[in-house]
Amino acid sequence: MSFSISGKTAIVTGSSTGIGLAIGRQFVAAGANVMFADTNEAALVNELGPKVEDSNIRYFAGDLRERLTIANLLSATIDAFDDIDILVNGARQVVQSDPLDPEDDSLELLLTENLLPTLRLSQQVARRMIKQGERRDDLAPLGAIINLSSIAARRTHPELLAYSVASAALDQLTRSLSVSLAPHRIRVNSIAFGSVMSASMRSTLKDNRSYRADIEEHTPLCRIASPTELTEAAQFLASEASGFMTGQIMTLDGGRTLLDPVAAPVH
Repeated sequence: MSFSISGKTAIVTGSSTGIGLAIGRQFVAAGANVMFADTNEAALVNELGPKVEDSNIRYFAGDLRERLTIANLLSATIDAFDDIDILVNGARQVVQSDPLDPEDDSLELLLTENLLPTLRLSQQVARRMIKQGERRDDLAPLGAIINLSSIAARRTHPELLAYSVASAALDQLTRSLSVSLAPHRIRVNSIAFGSVMSASMRSTLKDNRSYRADIEEHTPLCRIASPTELTEAAQFLASEASGFMTGQIMTLDGGRTLLDPVAAPVH
């Protein structure tokens, strides 16, 4: 079975740069309608160009921490493409934290930035998918939700305590939603990344030149992944080729989690 998503409609958040942008472009190339969503409208316009109403690309700028913004994103997608078949929750922040500082609020920040928008948007998209299913008389799949996570959920690095905890919570959210939505024929899976040349990684490497060597030393494949290397995995999870797969955390880390050092960088 091919990884076909032609004619499907996808929302991809965090898609003005890096991994989210690469996934959105992959979906467009595969024939899907894509709503690129991000907080940074200028970056969206720079990457995607002016809105073209007869194309299969749209973009939406807004703060997905706000419930009204989520509702507006769904309305804009439905107005443009009628249905929603795929959701990629790609918006995420990475911050360092001090595990011994009681004034450090980075965990609250990342739960607010990374976890809660994923939950709320997934809930609203799932409700829309279920409503779409009421118009059909077959038992075909109704939709796929894909969360972008991190191997930080399973590894320990003191300076990434908040990110690790938020990533672990996201993995559990994936499992819980998959069970809740399975009776409605909606699948929920996650991709846990290792080191990928995202916008945040590029910024980190610029500020710390020894970081790349440290990452490569602790990665069996000895390199950092390109965002485009991960897009096929996302398309697989979005397609019916993965039709019997739900609640799974797919790991793409160059073999990183096969090694043991606690202090090795993980994002």
